[in-house]
Amino acid sequence: MAQFSSLGIRQELIEALRIGGITSATPVQLQAIPVILSGKDTMAQAQTGTGKTLAFVLPILEKIQLDKPYIQALIVTPTRELAIQITDEIQKLAGAVGAKVLAAYGGQDVEAQIRKLKNPPHIVVATPGRLLDHLRRDTLRISGVSMLVLDEADQMLHMGFLPGVEAIIEQTPETRQTLLFSATLSGQVRQLAQNYMRRPQDIRIEGKQTTLEGIKQMAVDTTDRGKLATLVKMIEVYRPYLAVVFCRTKIRAKKLTEQLVSYGIEADELHGDLSQAKREQVMRRFREAKLQVLVATDVAARGLDVEGVTHVFNYDIPQDAESYIHRIGRTGRAGQEGAAVTFVSPRDRSTLQLIEKGIHMMLKRRSMSEFIDVKEMPSEPSEKVKAGPRGRSAGSMKKDGGKSRSGRSDRGGSRRGATKDSKPGRNAPKGNPRGAKSAEGSKTGRRGRSSR
Repeated sequence: MAQFSSLGIRQELIEALRIGGITSATPVQLQAIPVILSGKDTMAQAQTGTGKTLAFVLPILEKIQLDKPYIQALIVTPTRELAIQITDEIQKLAGAVGAKVLAAYGGQDVEAQIRKLKNPPHIVVATPGRLLDHLRRDTLRISGVSMLVLDEADQMLHMGFLPGVEAIIEQTPETRQTLLFSATLSGQVRQLAQNYMRRPQDIRIEGKQTTLEGIKQMAVDTTDRGKLATLVKMIEVYRPYLAVVFCRTKIRAKKLTEQLVSYGIEADELHGDLSQAKREQVMRRFREAKLQVLVATDVAARGLDVEGVTHVFNYDIPQDAESYIHRIGRTGRAGQEGAAVTFVSPRDRSTLQLIEKGIHMMLKRRSMSEFIDVKEMPSEPSEKVKAGPRGRSAGSMKKDGGKSRSGRSDRGGSRRGATKDSKPGRNAPKGNPRGAKSAEGSKTGRRGRSSR
């Protein structure tokens, strides 16, 4: 714990971190916290899963003045899910210093939010759309904000929020401290920083490559007709503990989910057409490992931080390197191992070349014929549960030609010839920082936590 105390974090917060299982600071925290506590504007580039959230949350909690009953810190983030995650992290620590926090995002009852805002919190975590709605209604005032955080700034701008973000910034005091956190620093992000930040301190936490270390990456040459059978077989072969499958559109995500379920795979969908209650229900089941596969669109899954995700499948190829980095960043988080598989149809090859150029590496290539018999490939699932039991770690993504290996399931049966009544087993993902115990024979083995 000497690391956090040497950074200027009070003992009450250090104890709250210890209770939550966080005992040491990550590189981005080590570099950013002292700078932020000194009051300087900060622009930090760090990949997802490196502890960015605590890098700004801890200094905010240190600097909150409890005797001032107005909003002092504003955190703007691109999605509802990320707003919820950040708020949850703050709430775990806020009691140690007596600070109050409120999340404001679309899909919630705005009238309920207005009632809560009558007793202003010290910290607000908000998405741009809902925040602007409150500002228009004059139900939320940010004229007293001393700390402004733009989290996942590149994604916020990528989603078209630049005008909204600028409108928000212009309603905060010019004397504010501005903190910008981003996985990539595009020209648009740099221009935003130049326009609204005062001589920001530039902090960069990078691995040996643009994408996260610890993630095994491959591209599988396939066809549109062959994608489903290839995905199902890969789930059988690699048995992910938790997997996120990315689709290009809501319609494709919905259809793929139905197809996976018909194969007996525990899957559900996450996209913009779901109600907030349904989205929260899906995410709760995924975090509790009651789902094995989450089929998601880019916008819905942006910023998701779920422990235990061992595999990411790009069912539809991402449009650029920036999106690729964000997608695969759902796995291999906080020192754990992960695997990322990108399906590449003939028309996707030019896009793959652009991605490889952007990440400065060539992906290992495989063929769908290594996993499925192309001649006997079904166009739709014809029988349930072709997928074998879950539990193989990301580190086992080796070239085995797609053949199943003998072994035992959590029910003690053979992994081959799974029936529609069989349930996938679970093993803790590799690299678990707290050594989460294997869930062999357990329905919902828990993952360990590390600093986020």
